[in-house]
Amino acid sequence: MTETLLSIKDLSITFTQYGRFLKPFQSTPLQALNLEVKKGELLAIIGASGSGKSLLAHAIMDILPKNAAVTGDMIYRGQSLTSKRIKQLRGKEMTLIPQSVNYLDPSMKVKHQVRLGISENAKATQEGLFQQFGLKERDGDLYPFQLSGGMLRRVLFTTCISDTVSLIIADEPTPGLHPDALQMVLDQLRSFADKGISVIFITHDIVAASQIADRITIFKEGKAIETAPASFFSGGGEQLQTEFARRLWRTLPQQDFLKGVTHDLRG
Repeated sequence: MTETLLSIKDLSITFTQYGRFLKPFQSTPLQALNLEVKKGELLAIIGASGSGKSLLAHAIMDILPKNAAVTGDMIYRGQSLTSKRIKQLRGKEMTLIPQSVNYLDPSMKVKHQVRLGISENAKATQEGLFQQFGLKERDGDLYPFQLSGGMLRRVLFTTCISDTVSLIIADEPTPGLHPDALQMVLDQLRSFADKGISVIFITHDIVAASQIADRITIFKEGKAIETAPASFFSGGGEQLQTEFARRLWRTLPQQDFLKGVTHDLRG
């Protein structure tokens, strides 16, 4: 049996906010989540904007806003992920490819950011990825504002390289990439998993997820409503357990476009 690397148990995230006349109110955009990631598994998480996908990534990396209250448990290699432990693991065993290019420091040259704190061996791997993604050596001497959005996304992808990494969380790494670069990113994520690194791939692109994932979890309104082998996302999705997952799959151009699904996804 494949070892479980990360286990999420009854995870909820609640925000305290203030409305009219500073009256406090609470919202819980991620509710009682349970999932696990096996060692060397590529788990894709699919869902509409606001369904809680990125919140999960931020909870694992302990970078949620201060007004977030987290309940439940996150267990990594058999031990709870406390803030202290996450700080020790972050950037070493656990790395995040963030969704926003604003995570890059605008005042630091690109090459210094992607090589920060990594070994010489990891630097060689990172340089290889730079070349693979069509980034030139001189691009590393530029500042983030001097690169296009697509180039910045490729730069962000190379920041996950480490000799000691066991878990990579890729939060929407493909928007803005041309088809060749997109396929290279997908192939590289699959390659990481094939080498024994666990990968959480957060995306809106169910086709891309079905191409490279071992399993796919569907998020809707802060809840994980189904986790299924990627192979179940084929044909008409008959092997999927929930009607929502089947209808989500069938909205694709090559499927039958069931009416009313677009409203369900956005609502």
